[in-house]
Amino acid sequence: MERALPPQHRTTAPDSRRSRAALAVAGVLGLVAGGFAALAGTGAASASTTTGADTGTGLGSNWYASAPYLMPEDNSPPDAAAVMDATGQKAFQLAFILAQGNSCSPAWGGTSPIGSDTAMPGVIQTIRGKGGDVSVSVGGYGGTKLGQVCGTPEATAAGYQQVITKYGLKAIDFDLEEPEYENTAAIHNEIGAARILQQNNPGLYISITTAGTNAGTGWFGTQMLGEAKSQGFTPNNYSIMPFDGGFNGSAAQTDALVKFNQILQTTFGWNEATAYAHEGVSMMNGRTDAAEYFRQADFQSVLDFATAHGLARYTFWSVNRDRQCAGNVDPGLSGSCSSVAQGDWDFTKYTVKFAGATPPTTPPTTPPTTPPTGSPTGNPGTCTAPAWSASTTYTAGAKVSYNGHAYHAKWWTLNEVPSASGQWGVWGDDGPC
Repeated sequence: MERALPPQHRTTAPDSRRSRAALAVAGVLGLVAGGFAALAGTGAASASTTTGADTGTGLGSNWYASAPYLMPEDNSPPDAAAVMDATGQKAFQLAFILAQGNSCSPAWGGTSPIGSDTAMPGVIQTIRGKGGDVSVSVGGYGGTKLGQVCGTPEATAAGYQQVITKYGLKAIDFDLEEPEYENTAAIHNEIGAARILQQNNPGLYISITTAGTNAGTGWFGTQMLGEAKSQGFTPNNYSIMPFDGGFNGSAAQTDALVKFNQILQTTFGWNEATAYAHEGVSMMNGRTDAAEYFRQADFQSVLDFATAHGLARYTFWSVNRDRQCAGNVDPGLSGSCSSVAQGDWDFTKYTVKFAGATPPTTPPTTPPTTPPTGSPTGNPGTCTAPAWSASTTYTAGAKVSYNGHAYHAKWWTLNEVPSASGQWGVWGDDGPC
């Protein structure tokens, strides 16, 4: 799914959204969705209203805005139904659709033609049978994209329409990154196709995902936004991927989101709130291709920022990686585990919260994170609230003590250190005990 920096800044590691070429050749697939419809009427739900989206299914657009990417046929795919039961997630993003060879024909990973596909219908039906749904992502990093070979926006749209019709889709993600987004004609075709699909499929939820940089997005990402403006096209959201580019924790990611917001304002003439209502974030859990590390606390911090600012989308790559590696916790970059200490599906639970739902509170069978440094015992001599515990799940209103201060939980949380919560964090500091 991910996008990112120029090739010289990427690794050739076997997974990462970034290593799309390898994944695509392997027939990669993924899942996405979601939003935070329930928070003060902002976020994904309000963005869908702004763009006139109506999903036409039992799911709200908030789920398409929060759905994490899942690869059903590669990287030790987890059982989507089991993930749904454990987390409450309802939607996933299947990826990637590429061109079959150099033809204007859509195929999973560029090798499995849509017309003859018999594998994905079963995966999709399992998810829908549990009250969920899927989106499909087209493009990604590497491989040949339809926009590069179809010649016109109309031909490109016709190719993607086959995918929408085949699977009865209500949502689609355009993952516009290297090398395609460096090709002006290809981006013209992709944006034009998205515009045509939006017109021909009323209520279709469309996300546009592109590379994130410390400046928000780079030259090619900005050029893509200009192309959309010239065609008069507005999707449900424009999402950046703030990783694989020298991002040091969640603070760098939220800073990139602020800067991307300014780019959206400048490009489309939106005010800050409108820009946030059309902005999204797509992260990578655990270790990235560039050996950055994003842990549960980072996801919580970005979630806090997203909900506080009414972002339209919050997702990540990938569910396959949302589990602790066996043996050595960090064996290096992996497509099937996160390389950080965690419980199964810890990161997926953050997308569920963005969608406005409450994840199940059954404690995980494995420690969710590496225990924080310092003593979490609080000051039992003067504090009357129970000491904060890394293994306890807290809900809104819960009171704890930590290092001599009293705190209250603003919403559901697990293993977020109170003193590290910050202004937008889950814990409210009530002062010294």
